[in-house]
Amino acid sequence: MQKLLIKLFIKNKDDLNNPDVRRSYGTLASIFGIVSNLLVSALKIVFGVLFSLISLVADGMNNLTDGASSLISLIGFKLSSKPADKDHPFGHARIEYLTGFIVSFLVALVGLELIITSIEKILLFEPPLKDEKTFIISLIVLIISILIKLYQCLFNLSIGKKIKSTSLIATASDSRNDVISTAVILLGLIISYFFHINLDGYLGTLVGLFILISGFKLIIETADPLLGQKPDKELVKSLVNIITSHNMILGIHDLQVHSYGPNLFFASLHVEVDASLDILLIHDEIDNIEKECFEKLSINTVIHMDPVVLNDPYTDKVHNDFINIINKFDMNLSIHDFRIVKGPTHTNVLFDIVVPHDKKIKDEKLKELIQEYGSEINKEYLCVIGIDQDYSDFLS
Repeated sequence: MQKLLIKLFIKNKDDLNNPDVRRSYGTLASIFGIVSNLLVSALKIVFGVLFSLISLVADGMNNLTDGASSLISLIGFKLSSKPADKDHPFGHARIEYLTGFIVSFLVALVGLELIITSIEKILLFEPPLKDEKTFIISLIVLIISILIKLYQCLFNLSIGKKIKSTSLIATASDSRNDVISTAVILLGLIISYFFHINLDGYLGTLVGLFILISGFKLIIETADPLLGQKPDKELVKSLVNIITSHNMILGIHDLQVHSYGPNLFFASLHVEVDASLDILLIHDEIDNIEKECFEKLSINTVIHMDPVVLNDPYTDKVHNDFINIINKFDMNLSIHDFRIVKGPTHTNVLFDIVVPHDKKIKDEKLKELIQEYGSEINKEYLCVIGIDQDYSDFLS
């Protein structure tokens, strides 16, 4: 069914880097979610009211909330596809992260509501179900609901992974939770009918706790892109491989990758080049690299050039001295922008050092220690050190 719907409603279905194609996938999944949730919700609420089954009505209201989540996702895909404007030069794609966060919050809210409702049912001491007609019809409604919600989960998860949508993946998790909660209600119904024991409230409380915990986990996951999480390692690796494949590039540092929405990336970095080369040739090569990064990875890249003095025996010696110094620290350190300025009484040694986020030494203490080790080698060394962070985690 999924393949048929994609074939009918999505043109150029394999062009996932196209914002219009991506929006079409999101719209299809959201509309499917709205229709299927309304159907399941109507079934449960109608028969729940007819047979005075509070658990069935509550589960139906849960599905109605899911329909609202799908509607929020639909609105999110529509708004996130708006083109860039004066106030939002990077576009509106991050709205999708916001809708994923809202859906996750609704999941947690449903879990909390289910816990409250279940505890109320425990306190009311409701009698077990005895009517055969009510049991059979409720059984059919719940089984149909489970099958629809299971397919809905797989449908949203498949498309969510295909277009890398946090909103749809969160919605898929919500559908999975619904399958579990409805299955527990079904189990409670069977136990109530055959064993004359009403476990509905207790089982509902357990399901509510499960959904609440899942909701909080989803909130954390969907909030990460908004907070500025580190980029995907495979994406960084591909970017670095493209850049370093050019012979003119000696090294990379200060790489930062910013996401302004799914498949919308901007990167800035410094590259080291031979200081003796023609600057016009270097500029031309950097232009070619930026173009290649966009064509192959759709990353808007800005590259800064750092000239490096090569084949100078004194510079090489001092550089090796400080490489040996930082190797004394078991912290996966690296240095770049290394240069020397000689003076009559001392030699300025200038470089930046990249430190991990979990470093155990404070920046100023690290500088002091490096200066002490440097002075032991040559008392004329005066270190001028800049501290950098590995924002893209490509050194690890």
